[in-house]
Amino acid sequence: MIALADWIILETAYAAAFCVRMNFAEPLAGWRSACLSSLSACAVQMLLLTAFGLNRAWRWRIAARDVPRYVATFLIAAAVLLGMRALMPSNNMFWARPPYSVTLIDAVFALFGILGLRFLRQEHKGACAGAPAVPALSVPKLFEGRCVLVTGAGGSIGSEIVRQVARAGAAKVLMVERGENALYKIDYEMKGFGGVCVPLMVDVADAERMRALLAEWRPSVVLHAAAYKHVPMVEMNPEEGFRNNTAATGTLVQLAREAGVERFVFISTDKAVHPKSVMGRTKREAEKLVLAAGFTVVRFGNVFGSSGSVVELWREQIAAGGPVTVTDRRMTRYFMSVQEAVNLVLSAAALEGGKVYTLDMGEPVSILNLAEDMIKEAGWRPYRDIGIVFTGVRPGEKLEEELGLEEGVRIGNTKIFASGGGYD
Repeated sequence: MIALADWIILETAYAAAFCVRMNFAEPLAGWRSACLSSLSACAVQMLLLTAFGLNRAWRWRIAARDVPRYVATFLIAAAVLLGMRALMPSNNMFWARPPYSVTLIDAVFALFGILGLRFLRQEHKGACAGAPAVPALSVPKLFEGRCVLVTGAGGSIGSEIVRQVARAGAAKVLMVERGENALYKIDYEMKGFGGVCVPLMVDVADAERMRALLAEWRPSVVLHAAAYKHVPMVEMNPEEGFRNNTAATGTLVQLAREAGVERFVFISTDKAVHPKSVMGRTKREAEKLVLAAGFTVVRFGNVFGSSGSVVELWREQIAAGGPVTVTDRRMTRYFMSVQEAVNLVLSAAALEGGKVYTLDMGEPVSILNLAEDMIKEAGWRPYRDIGIVFTGVRPGEKLEEELGLEEGVRIGNTKIFASGGGYD
């Protein structure tokens, strides 16, 4: 596939060079000669790309340090083609003799075209390697004309919730976020919605501020995404983890009930299923408080592209030349995209309260295979160009996570399962 894409780019570059240099009043025979000469130009360039290993499947994307190899390849190709022009008799194999000026312009165009193909492909295909194809769920009309409060609105999940709720026609979206920079970014992005989104720099653990906010705006829907989510960090700071993840959620649930909030969705994690980590336990206890109030819980696996994701860490490590760090070669995780995760949250908001909703994300993904795929997609070879170092399982981490789907019931023909939480 990449060889075909390269050939198309090379042909396009030659055609562009010919159009720039040649006179459109040329006799038809001259055009035919130039078109035939493109075959030799592209063949020489493709052969050199192949000889230098620059059009292999793992070369979809490149690092900056690879650019000199591409420049050298096209300089050599140009030299070969110029030599052919000078040495071949004018009356023999005319089609294999591209004009001098066209050759030079073509080499420049081809270089930028090939590099552009690789540099513009910024999204790593490997970032979703092994992730199941999950059909999008329709965002309910629950939010049309309503006031919706989103906590953690500056985070990866929270900001996508804000976007989708605003697009769904909410009258007001209250963006609650304690991080100034994160709140500024999402507020700036949502300016185009004409004042629908309101930035509120508030800590959800501040009960008085949250009580006043709920009393002033009277939201009918609360989507609670604010939380600490890094297992090692919460493991080292358990008191803060329980304060922010469990106590703050319990307080917000109580305040929401007092304020007459109709729908409350709490975003949890698969780590709350038979928790081994402090973070998992903080989420599990928060789930119990939410369900006791008759509200809704949604459990996620790992989310591609979320802040602090291992995928983001690997991208940085690959860009720096490696090595890529993997905790254990046996480790597996469930993955979903940010859009799928948020779509699940919004769909769950319209379902029956007092339940835990989980998305069937298919088979778990090998962390080692994911790391290897990302290295390949970045244009390198695992263990040869970019090393992989195994650092060991960190405190609180499991080798395998659970979804708890065996305790749930499928909702219609969707991939959503509902359960009562499965608590002991």
